[in-house]
Amino acid sequence: MTVSARRELADFLSSRRRQLAPAAVGLPAGSNRRTPGLRREEVALLAGVSHTWYTWLEQGRDIRPSRQVVDALARTLQLSTAEREYVLRLSGNDPLAAVEAPDAMPGHLQGLMDALGSSPAYAITSSWSIVGWNRAYEQLYPGVADLAPDDRNLLWVVFTDPAVRSLLGDWDADSRRFLAQFRAEVGPRLADPAVVDLVTRLQAASPAFRAGWASHDVDRFTSTERRFEHPAVGSLVLEHHQLTPADAPGLQLVVYTAAQAGSAAKLARLAG
Repeated sequence: MTVSARRELADFLSSRRRQLAPAAVGLPAGSNRRTPGLRREEVALLAGVSHTWYTWLEQGRDIRPSRQVVDALARTLQLSTAEREYVLRLSGNDPLAAVEAPDAMPGHLQGLMDALGSSPAYAITSSWSIVGWNRAYEQLYPGVADLAPDDRNLLWVVFTDPAVRSLLGDWDADSRRFLAQFRAEVGPRLADPAVVDLVTRLQAASPAFRAGWASHDVDRFTSTERRFEHPAVGSLVLEHHQLTPADAPGLQLVVYTAAQAGSAAKLARLAG
């Protein structure tokens, strides 16, 4: 476990402990609680570990919990599947293989996106930099081609670009979902220079990002319908998909397909 992973694990467990009401685990609320949520000693008792050891864990000490202990903590803190997976990765019990994004957008993947016709598609790296897109995506979000390379990042544009804020049909929910998915992906790599730079810049630029980052929320990606409000064609309801190419695991392809006949016609109009 790296120092940054230990610190993130400590902060994450602490945030989930404070969010869990005593009644949810069968404990009385009591009148002498000075802080919300469970106490450290209560978590330790319910998980079957010593109070001292759990305190060290929340202090970011150089200890590594076993998978069995992580599972016990996940049950005690009533973590979601995505949160449990996150803790397993942070603790080194389910590490992700290190992959590097290619230096340039592979031609065959660009060709694949271009072949999707009116379905908008783009490619992002593990730090969510946008490194390729098709014409349909440029019609959906015309500003992507004009961004400076350092600003061509999905999380950056979601939280700082007014055009994207207007484009997203439910910016509050979409931005929270994006941030939770981003954190789940980069949590074990918070010390990476690209991640440090992005998070630092976003904390300075966006109060909404600062608040969301402090919540430590994580979630896994699931394909779902998303609504867009495009200035040229109006409302679009699109199905959001994410794919990892087998021969370029450092990239993710994001594809939007029409979820309704009306949206398909509007995408066709945008594509010309």
